[in-house]
Amino acid sequence: MNIILLGPPGAGKGTQAERLVAERGMIQLSTGDMLREAKTSGTEMGKRVAEVMDRGDLVTDEIVIGLIREKITGDAGGGFIFDGFPRTLAQADALGALLDETGQPLDCVIELQVDDEVLVGRIVGRAAEAAAAGKPVRADDNEESLKIRLMEYYKKTSPLSGYYYAKGDLKGVDGLGAIDQVATDIAGVLDA
Repeated sequence: MNIILLGPPGAGKGTQAERLVAERGMIQLSTGDMLREAKTSGTEMGKRVAEVMDRGDLVTDEIVIGLIREKITGDAGGGFIFDGFPRTLAQADALGALLDETGQPLDCVIELQVDDEVLVGRIVGRAAEAAAAGKPVRADDNEESLKIRLMEYYKKTSPLSGYYYAKGDLKGVDGLGAIDQVATDIAGVLDA
């Protein structure tokens, strides 16, 4: 089963992806992880990624699709979780074409739906708790950075909700519930 996890920054996509990996043997394809892995791999694609990142430029969609192609043509395990990709309509089209070309289905798109004010409060509160406990805090887990990340998400990524809804692939899950409840709701969508 191949799925996309959609939702704004801090909605819990990474946490839920980790659970799906552990519980269903799925393979999480996180764009950030793939780029870091490729950069140090020494492969041709890795050298291209390293050059672009070392210049401080954004990696092109073509390169990201190339990295995804390498991953999905190997062992599929229990299926793939696309986490952090696609982020734009152009990337959604490119991913759809790649899946068609490789004979892979896209089984569903799960959107973790959240209220922005509650989300910002949750992330800022979590950062404060971590700091008080002497744990590392993400540099961008503050109210100002979060609002900027949310603005970027709504400008570029939120149109994917309508795109996948029109294709009949979108399923919504309340992303503000307890972690276990969100996992149960996602399992309900996947098992339906």
